[in-house]
Amino acid sequence: MVHRAVLHVDMDAFFVSVELRNRPQLVGKPVIVGFPEGRSVVLSASYDCRARGIHSAMPMSQAIPLMPEATIIEPSHHLYAQASGEIMAYFRTLTPLVEQVSVDEAFLDVTGSMRMLGGPMEIGRTIREHIRKNMGLPASVGIAKNKFIAKLASTYAKPDGMAVIAPDRTEEFLEDLPVSKMWGVGKRTGQQLHALGIETVGQLSREPEERLIVRMGEHGRSLHRLANGIDERPVEVTRDEKSISAEHTFAVDVSEVRVLEDELLRLSHRVAKRLRDHGKSAGGVGLKIKYRDFTGLTRSRALGAATDSSATVGEAGMLLLKKLLPLTQPVRLIGIRAERLEDSAAGLQLSLDPKDEKVRDAERVADLIGQKFPQSLVTPARFLRPRE
Repeated sequence: MVHRAVLHVDMDAFFVSVELRNRPQLVGKPVIVGFPEGRSVVLSASYDCRARGIHSAMPMSQAIPLMPEATIIEPSHHLYAQASGEIMAYFRTLTPLVEQVSVDEAFLDVTGSMRMLGGPMEIGRTIREHIRKNMGLPASVGIAKNKFIAKLASTYAKPDGMAVIAPDRTEEFLEDLPVSKMWGVGKRTGQQLHALGIETVGQLSREPEERLIVRMGEHGRSLHRLANGIDERPVEVTRDEKSISAEHTFAVDVSEVRVLEDELLRLSHRVAKRLRDHGKSAGGVGLKIKYRDFTGLTRSRALGAATDSSATVGEAGMLLLKKLLPLTQPVRLIGIRAERLEDSAAGLQLSLDPKDEKVRDAERVADLIGQKFPQSLVTPARFLRPRE
C-alpha cells in the first residue's frame, strides 16, 4: 500500500523568533511579545517563559508576574506577515499542495515531490535548514501518512526538531497519547470521553464505534477514525484571505472620541500595510466595536474603488465611527477590517486628486524604509504627540 507523505511545519515561538533577528542581544533571554497593558494578552513567549506557565492568549497582567525579568516587546505585525509570506512562498517551490493553517504553520503533501527532492525525511531536513539559514528562524516538522498524525508529530518535535511517524508505527505512537491532544477534543468533549472511562487515544481506538456514535453522534465516529490513525482529508491549497483585520483592547474603557480615533488610525495603517505586503487591495472597510458590557457591533461600507492606502482605509473607518456617536457607553475594544480583497496586480484606480497620489507614494516610501531598516519607526506625526 502506498501512503501519502504529509509534513506539518510549525514555526517555533514565531513572533519572538522574528523579533530576535533584530535583537540578537536578547537571544537566550526570556522574551514576551505583547503590549504591556492590563487587558492585553500574550501573543508569543520564548520557551523559558513557557516553562514558567506563560502561554499565548494569557493576559499580560498574569504573565508579567510569572516572569518579571522578561523583556516585553510590542508586536511588529508587518514583520510577521513579511516572514510568513517568505516561508509560504518557499514551501510552494517544493510542492503545489500547501495548506496554510495560520501565519506560522502549514501542511505540505510531498508525495509527488519525492522523486526529485528525496524522501520525506530528507525534505523535512531541507526545509528546516533552509528556513534557519536563509530566514534565521527555527521550525519544527512532523512527518506522517496524514494530516492528523503529522500535526501531532510536529507538536512532539518541539522545539526546533523533527519527528517522523512511519505508517507501521502509527498505532504505537497514538497508544498512550492523552485524548486532549486530538483535534476536536475540547473541554466538553473531553468530559464526555472521561465519563466513558477514556483517557488515552489508544483506549478511544478500542471503544466500540457504535457506543461513541450513540453518545456523541457523528463527532464520535470522526474521533474513532482519528484514534485509529484514519484521516483521509487532503492537503487543500490555501485560498486567498477574504479579509485582513486588526483590533485593540484598551487597558481602561474609553469614552474619549479622540482616543478612539487615534487607535482606529493606527489600526488602519497596520491593516493597509498588510494589504500592500500581500499585494492586495480592499473594496470595502469594516468597523468593530465592543462596549464595556461586552456587547458589540460591526459596520461596513463599500469603497468607490479598491485601495491599499492607509489614509483611505482610515478615512472610511472614521466615517463609520462617526455614525456611532454619541457613544452609548465606554468602549473596551475597537477594530478595523479590510474586506472584498482583490489582487493589486489587477490595477488600482488612480485618484483624480493629486494629493491622494502623493499620500500613497509616501506610504510606499515608508514601507521601503521599514524593510531596509526594520527597527526604524516611520509613522504619521499625529501618532507621535505626547500622551496625556
